[in-house]
This record gives sequence, C-alpha cells and structure tokens, in this order.
Amino acid sequence: MSSTELTHYSETVAPLISQLQEAAVDYEAFEQSLPLCDLSHCRATCCHDGAVLSSEEADLLAPQIQKLPDGRIKTRVVPAGKDQRAIDFPSHFSPTRCVFLDDEHRCTWQLRSVSEGKHPWYYKPVSCWMHPILVKFVSGRPVLTVVSPQADRKGFASCTPCGSLGKGGQPARITLHTELEMLSKLSGRDFLRELNAPILD
Repeated sequence: MSSTELTHYSETVAPLISQLQEAAVDYEAFEQSLPLCDLSHCRATCCHDGAVLSSEEADLLAPQIQKLPDGRIKTRVVPAGKDQRAIDFPSHFSPTRCVFLDDEHRCTWQLRSVSEGKHPWYYKPVSCWMHPILVKFVSGRPVLTVVSPQADRKGFASCTPCGSLGKGGQPARITLHTELEMLSKLSGRDFLRELNAPILD
C-alpha cells in the first residue's frame, strides 16, 4: 500500500519513511506498560495545545491554523471548560483544546477520513496519530522509541494518559499496535514482527 493511499500528506511522510527504513528500534521502550487510549477518560488531553504542522498539513487545515513566534505553524486552539478536560488534567497544561475536536473529544479530520472510506488517519496530522511514538536521533542515527518520563524535557508526552508509560496496561508494542502497523505500511518494514519476535539468549 502506497503512502498516497494511507495519508494525504505524502510530502510530510517522505522524510519519515526514510528515517524509519534505517532506524534502530528501542525495544526496551516498547516493553514498558502503556494504557489504551480512552477518550471518555482523557478527553483528548494530548490535543490540548493543538498540533505543530508541516506546510503541507497547514495548507489543508487552513484557515484554522496559527503561526507561532518561532515560525512554526500549528492548529488553532480554543478555551476548554472544566467539563471538556480530564479530571487529572495536568496543572501545567494550558486549559485549551484543539479546534478540530468535536463534543465527544474526537478528531473531526479522522471522522472525515472514515466517512470518505479512507484510512482513519488519512487527513489526520502525522504527529497526532504517531503520538506517543517518535523518531529521535542518537549519534546521528534515527531511533524509533516512546518518550520516557525521564527524557520528557517538555513535560508533554509522558503527562498525557496515552503516553504515561509504566502506569498499567499491556506492553507499548501491543497497546500501540495500530500506530506501529501504520508505520510498517509506510516504510515497508514490519515493526510489529520485529518487536514481537522472541528474544533469543
């Protein structure tokens, strides 16, 4: 399946695909326990500050975007009432929510993808559906991993329910099965097989 069948943002995922094809896999990170996403509980906490966009993503999502002082572009946010935030909403997060969330805390771009018979993440910004997985560079080599609380300098991913490693649930490689499957289809590399392969002594 080609990237154009999986996502509207073929230019955006092109460098990601190259990184994935040569990336080392942080097996230890994906063995940590991670709870399943539960919108009824978290109310899309990970979407509280919007999403940083590529120019390609911004072109589609305009005019509901905003430019930051540092030149980055992100989705616009609106104030979030107490009933729109999780009970354990982090105190250091701004009380806002992405403008593209509906009343049930669902991404309206994902809903549009489904309604058009496309992959659920076809229109969804790449950083949104990848969360909390990321590719970081270690000694110049890309590494596929999940942010640990110790390495989360920005205090973001590990403070969201879907990124709170070690707080119950199955290993991240299982919880994040759908995300890993998408990354596998994009890159032509089977990350699920790699992560679920038996460990040999």
